[in-house]
Amino acid sequence: MSLGPLMVDIEGTELTAEDIGMLSHPLVGSVILFSRNYRDVGQLSALTSAIRALRTPSLLIAVDHEGGRVQRFREGFTRLPASRLLGRRYEKDRREGLELAQSVGWLMASELRAVGVDFSFAPCVDIDYGVSEIIGDRAFHRDPDTVSALAVAYMAGMREAGMAAVAKHFPGHGAVVADSHVALPVDRRDFVDLEPDIRPYRPLIENNVAGIMGAHVVFPTLDTLPASLSKPWIQGVLRGELGFHGCVFADDLTMAGAAAFGSVIERAELAFAAGCDVLPICNNRQAVKSVLEHFEPDLGSPASQARVVRMRARGEAPVNLGADAQWHQTVMLIANLSATPPLVLTEGSHDGV
Repeated sequence: MSLGPLMVDIEGTELTAEDIGMLSHPLVGSVILFSRNYRDVGQLSALTSAIRALRTPSLLIAVDHEGGRVQRFREGFTRLPASRLLGRRYEKDRREGLELAQSVGWLMASELRAVGVDFSFAPCVDIDYGVSEIIGDRAFHRDPDTVSALAVAYMAGMREAGMAAVAKHFPGHGAVVADSHVALPVDRRDFVDLEPDIRPYRPLIENNVAGIMGAHVVFPTLDTLPASLSKPWIQGVLRGELGFHGCVFADDLTMAGAAAFGSVIERAELAFAAGCDVLPICNNRQAVKSVLEHFEPDLGSPASQARVVRMRARGEAPVNLGADAQWHQTVMLIANLSATPPLVLTEGSHDGV
């Protein structure tokens, strides 16, 4: 059985019979975990093992685990800094900032890999214009070149730990006030004025970033559909102009930023037709059931399958991070960062994945 395009969530800390039936459907290829799926490290490892045992090839397992406000697993994991703190360190000392970004990327990926997670939706490469309700301190910096440098370093750390990166939210979510979880953001800038937002994706693509997530933001200068559902954005700009050959993720298709564009089935059809390889449908079991019953995509593309498979974690997962000197050094490094305790996103929010 191949990996289908749907990414779905599960109810709790163990698989239910309904979960198992859903995850066994050929349209499903990946699972996203939330805080409600986590009790402790041992339980999470057992859960990911159970998910992997359901199918061959095994389903991919993902999570939103950037640090700061967006970190699904907390007790038993290192509290990761918000990306803005890495940007501030870079301002003071560029080399130190890049080393720190790479270390945080490595630590995040290593701790997730140790419990059986394939990838995290990180890094966030939106520009910090100081206006977005949902981005805020999740952005590295206001300067796109600083964002580029830190994102590449962060990705390098993830890669060192055997984890693929997913840059988000293409082409940019930082210049709109509205939160796409609860509203439809519209960015009315001319296409030429979007260059600073797009710029961080260029070096990431040159360094073979494996995944990119589209934004539920409408840019009327190019299309009336949000970028996550848009052929001009995904096939024209991302794959055409920027030359991206990796895995394209839609943002969660149940979010308000997508809900204005038809039923969840129609949104899935739009995203798939636009060129998205993975279609997340989260926190709405009825929506998942509807799509499983009525969505009939052509799954015959070996190129799309290859892009999805590339998201799987590589190499041996860490067995005992507590005995790893690099882990200890990195945890101490992060502990020395001074930061105000961040606000925590509610369970219904998930980055926009």
